[in-house]
Amino acid sequence: MSLRPARKTPRSTTASSGSAARDGMPPGTPPRPSAAPDPEVATKFSHPFATGFVVTLGVLSAILLGIALKSLSTVLIYVVLALFVALGLDPIVRRLERHGVKRGWGILIVFASFLLVMTGVVLLILPPVIQQIAQFAASIPAALTDFQQTDFYKQVTATFGANLADLVNQAKSFISNPSNLMAIGGGALQFGAGVVGAVSGSFIVVVLTLYFLASLSTMKLAFYRVMPARSRATIANLTDQITDSVGGYLIGMVILAACNSIIAFFLHLILGLPFPALMALLAFFITLIPLIGSVLYWVAASVIALFSSPLLALLFAVIYLAYIQLEAYFLTPKVMNKTISIPGSLVVIGALVGGTLLGLVGALVAIPVTASLLLIVKQVWIPKQDAKF
Repeated sequence: MSLRPARKTPRSTTASSGSAARDGMPPGTPPRPSAAPDPEVATKFSHPFATGFVVTLGVLSAILLGIALKSLSTVLIYVVLALFVALGLDPIVRRLERHGVKRGWGILIVFASFLLVMTGVVLLILPPVIQQIAQFAASIPAALTDFQQTDFYKQVTATFGANLADLVNQAKSFISNPSNLMAIGGGALQFGAGVVGAVSGSFIVVVLTLYFLASLSTMKLAFYRVMPARSRATIANLTDQITDSVGGYLIGMVILAACNSIIAFFLHLILGLPFPALMALLAFFITLIPLIGSVLYWVAASVIALFSSPLLALLFAVIYLAYIQLEAYFLTPKVMNKTISIPGSLVVIGALVGGTLLGLVGALVAIPVTASLLLIVKQVWIPKQDAKF
């Protein structure tokens, strides 16, 4: 039996085996190559001046874009408002098309009727409203004086002390001075500029509405063409649902606001409360705010009626509250049966966000936007999440 010298294991192999064992790898596994730095990242950090210059240009571009959007906010509001009015009138045009009327003639009939109604409202409502606004401003001091003679005011003053009396006297002296009222409005020049801006803005919205209404189908087709071919059918179905829901919602809100306006006008007329035309106009615009508009007008109109007569204010509050219940449980389901149902909490949140950003227009537009996003989440995002394992 020959004795052979034992073969020595190279240190590198032993070290590699030990390192592999320590890393949880089987012995004999070659060591992992060290991670090389990303050449793109290394290049960026090796030229800090160029990187900083590019980042600064990006920040400046974002700031300039924000300034441009802020400068164009009025134009964007006109465009969005005209688009929503067009979507509100489009269901009527399509109904005429189903009865054999060509789309061009249907657009002409609907738009002419819309302009006729708006002109009639302006001619019939605006003169008495302007007159009643002037009467209302002139009658506030006398109304406050009469309110101070009522038993209700005396009871409230006895409960809360003389601070309420001082507050009412200060308000009466402030309103009695015409210069204070002019200062609130920003002066005659600013008021005139506001009237001119409102007239020109209304004309722009009317013209844009006509263009959008005439080219709505073409706009939809162009939107479908920029989407992938495999998704066009789904997107077209989703878009039709959204536009139908928006149109139905806008028509429904206008109908409900008109009903509130008519009820408020006749209630003020029958009960003998002052300024029926002015209060009817306020009812129309305030009740356009979804879900809470009727309640807001109920509170405001009841407080204003309180200055005329506490008994009449109580009667108005009870009757109008009964109408709110009738509207909530009967009129609203009938009128809004073709719109997307969304939770009440989202309605309130959407109205608050839209009203904060864009005022009354934002509150009106926010609800169909919220409903559209909810529809996209239900039909697009949730099915994709359900398909994942």
